[in-house]
Amino acid sequence: MKLVCSIAAVLVNISRGLHGSVAARRISAEMCKELKTKVLRLLPPTSNGPTVHRDETDGAEILSYTVKALKEGHIVAVPTDTIYGLACLAQNSDAVRKTYDTKGRNGQKPLAICVGEIQDIYKYCKVKVKKELLGDLLPGPVTLVFERSEELNTDLNPFTSLVGVRIPDHPFMRQLCQMCGEPLALTSANISSQTSTVEVHEFQELWPKLAVVVDGGPIGDQSRLGSTVVDLSVLGKYRVIRPGCALSSTVDVLERKYGLSEHSGEE
Repeated sequence: MKLVCSIAAVLVNISRGLHGSVAARRISAEMCKELKTKVLRLLPPTSNGPTVHRDETDGAEILSYTVKALKEGHIVAVPTDTIYGLACLAQNSDAVRKTYDTKGRNGQKPLAICVGEIQDIYKYCKVKVKKELLGDLLPGPVTLVFERSEELNTDLNPFTSLVGVRIPDHPFMRQLCQMCGEPLALTSANISSQTSTVEVHEFQELWPKLAVVVDGGPIGDQSRLGSTVVDLSVLGKYRVIRPGCALSSTVDVLERKYGLSEHSGEE
């Protein structure tokens, strides 16, 4: 499908400055015309202040369009609760390969999967911790690593028996996964080895390779650290793979509440 460029505004009354100046928006629109990439503007979730009114129809259209692009094998850019990400269908081998090519990622570096609900984790992972532990950490800025199940695409991370799984604390992402009905492969929206991005204009060089860019505005957490990645594949143990933005609170849950002990990964 040849994508026609347009910019859709989910909310008309977006607070001043949320998506930059009028000039910046005009430049983005002109770039969009040249790149044939569809940019969909979405108000990011807010944790403080009064509830923000959403246009449910437009929101549904954005979800529907993004799902359609994913189902057709395209790559999309999406906001999460930590940084912007690139996503494709994890069960689509061609889309997974395109994701690596898009950002120039080392083929020996794994992609995480993203699902909409905790029960979805059990289909694609062999879980060795209590369900309550999952509920304490997810949705949230944490990637939990488990042994993969046979249901997961064998072309996704074929070099390892493990897979990281995320449920971002972001309503759009959870709804997107639920509507797709299968896991997304998820990685940061940047050229490999470059800085993580918290606004869509920061990865404009990738736009020509993307079918959809969902603009959720600036990510609330400006640390750019990404999610905390923890290996829970060994019974009763945990191993921190990447400290990320939620290390202290995650370790506190694992050790104090569930009595897990840290291991080096060399056992």
